[in-house]
Amino acid sequence: MLGMAVLVVFIASLSMGSVALPLSRALGALTHSGAPDIADDIVLTLRLPRALAGFATGALLAMGGALLQVLLRNPLAEPYVLGVSGGAATFALAAMLASSPWWGVNLAACVGAFVSIVLVLGLSHRDLWRGEQEASPRLLLTGVVIAAGWGALITLMLSVAPENRLRGMVFWLTGDLNGSASPWPALVALCIALVAMIPVAPQLNVLLRGDIAARALGVPVARLRVRVYLVASLAAAAAVTTAGTIGFVGLVVPHCLRLAFGNDQRMLVPASALGGGLAVMSADLAARTVIAPAQLPVGVVTALAGVPMFLWMLLKRPR
Repeated sequence: MLGMAVLVVFIASLSMGSVALPLSRALGALTHSGAPDIADDIVLTLRLPRALAGFATGALLAMGGALLQVLLRNPLAEPYVLGVSGGAATFALAAMLASSPWWGVNLAACVGAFVSIVLVLGLSHRDLWRGEQEASPRLLLTGVVIAAGWGALITLMLSVAPENRLRGMVFWLTGDLNGSASPWPALVALCIALVAMIPVAPQLNVLLRGDIAARALGVPVARLRVRVYLVASLAAAAAVTTAGTIGFVGLVVPHCLRLAFGNDQRMLVPASALGGGLAVMSADLAARTVIAPAQLPVGVVTALAGVPMFLWMLLKRPR
């Protein structure tokens, strides 16, 4: 069902927008072999890369959230909680202040995300490798503190930014797929993450029972923790580099799918990838059609939808 929903929204993303195209024309642009016209340019140059980037970004965020909720044993864990988005945003905004081109901003965001990953890993690697029960809260606290430091730097840069660049900086911070000219890095990162985590999904189910039980059943707890942390962090880094900071996807989507499919990671990890991709593609479609020809930040749409949905889940959850 998720796969069919993804396909429907993907096709709608190609045909709907500020310039509406007939469904047959939008699909025909994918196989049009003649001289390209305006419709071909709209689909192939703008909408197709944007739809693919939206799917990959959402899939990375939702899968990263599902993995971190297992690693930290915290239902509120999500990909940005370890400071990855803060590092990416800090470096990206610095590049914008320096008037860098779009590829320079993306490169700076990637560098900032990796700097944040290295900082958190360097400060908490002993706890991760020990595989102790206390490693999860220490890792979480380390990420939260580093994220707070990045947040202070972001506020400082927004305070001194000139007026002509401030709007673009704020738009990037709230999530923006408008400049996603190449979705392939995010799609490659998604494939790597799936290949890395699906084979160890049964071990993740055991890890949920606690470190002692996992060790007793032969699970290499320390190596599995590091693997989950690195994959989740790299997924967040690829997502932020592609589309800026899009909130609530990594938090709400895994919870919704957990209610639908249960907590079996063999089902939840790939389902999170599909559900996250569906969520961001749908949000992006709404962002560029609700007030067309103007556009809303994608992160605003995900937050407006995610907040009431998460509150509803909390109220419906048995005490």
